[in-house]
Amino acid sequence: MASSDDGRQCADAAGKSAIIEADLDALPTAIQRLDVAALLAIAATVHELSGLPPDTVRTADQIAEAMGTAARHRWIVRYWLELLTAEQLLVRDDDRRYQDLRPTTQHERAAADAALDSAGTALGYTAELTRFFRTANENLPGLLRDDVLPQALLFPGGDITTALSFYQDNTVSRYLNAAVAEVVRHTAEERTGALQVLELGAGVGGTTAAVLASLADRKVNYSFTDVSRFFLNIGRERFGGHPGLRYVLVDINGELPGQGIPAGKTDVVIAANVIHNAHHVGRMMANLRRLLAPDGLLVIVELCREYHQGMTSVRFLASPPSGQPRVDRTDIRAEDDRILLTRQEWLDQLLAAGLQPLFDLPYPDDKPLAALAQHLFVATPATFERSNS
Repeated sequence: MASSDDGRQCADAAGKSAIIEADLDALPTAIQRLDVAALLAIAATVHELSGLPPDTVRTADQIAEAMGTAARHRWIVRYWLELLTAEQLLVRDDDRRYQDLRPTTQHERAAADAALDSAGTALGYTAELTRFFRTANENLPGLLRDDVLPQALLFPGGDITTALSFYQDNTVSRYLNAAVAEVVRHTAEERTGALQVLELGAGVGGTTAAVLASLADRKVNYSFTDVSRFFLNIGRERFGGHPGLRYVLVDINGELPGQGIPAGKTDVVIAANVIHNAHHVGRMMANLRRLLAPDGLLVIVELCREYHQGMTSVRFLASPPSGQPRVDRTDIRAEDDRILLTRQEWLDQLLAAGLQPLFDLPYPDDKPLAALAQHLFVATPATFERSNS
């Protein structure tokens, strides 16, 4: 891009124009209300299933066992127990044993649930997405035991409406998708010939739609990729035979380059809400660096703080198949039960992989949006950045 400052300003302006009618000041309170409802649902589920009476001390494994938790979801119970401790609803001793879970009342759970609709509206959620979070809260025992699959809640009957609301049709997603699209559009203006774009983990195409719209008058070779044929079929249904668009099965945890992706040829790699699914984030970043042209751009969207609501719903999708590890033992997240990296950790991982961060959004002082902790990161191979600094 012409300069980091220009790119940041253009991307931010495009994002803001996409949410011009939103009440941004209402966002932090709204997300907090969803978190409260999820926290109370977690507390009630642990209390109901674990049979943890007052003055009884148990380890996380003992509690997970008592709750009937599927082995692949036990990391979620461990995370919940730490969350309840942090929120002062549970006591943990120095030996990491838990006791004295504060019971929640039906009145406070009902009040939190009643606030979901207004909170969802403030965040720009559709009714389907708010219903998804409520249904997930109500089905935590079944989710823990694998009696209820999270895919069935997020894609009821194969319908993608709820998922589109999660990744496309809400305030923060509209802001970030528009910002990504502006970065790609600006890059296309600086290139001669067809722009080479690779989108990893494109899913339901929430980011894809914004980017393709921004490139309507540009020649582009665009690879829509995902690990699942289900999502490739969704891409075909949504975008059909868009000129220059191809659909490719790609496993982000497989070898990159490879899988039909050449090394050193891609102008823009887009990865929206996908790299946190890598078994090893650092290795994944290094692989992405190898895909980029010398002056290419890596464009990432990632949530940098876990919402309680996520830990009662979509994070069940992150549980590995039975008997497989969730992350590599040398990954930055291996020491604790988390999925996400902080903003600073993402910046550090980019640098460690030989990528120079150009900018990230939203601005730190953009309080309403920054409070949601979902960020766009734009980076380029470090050698190219140094040659132009």
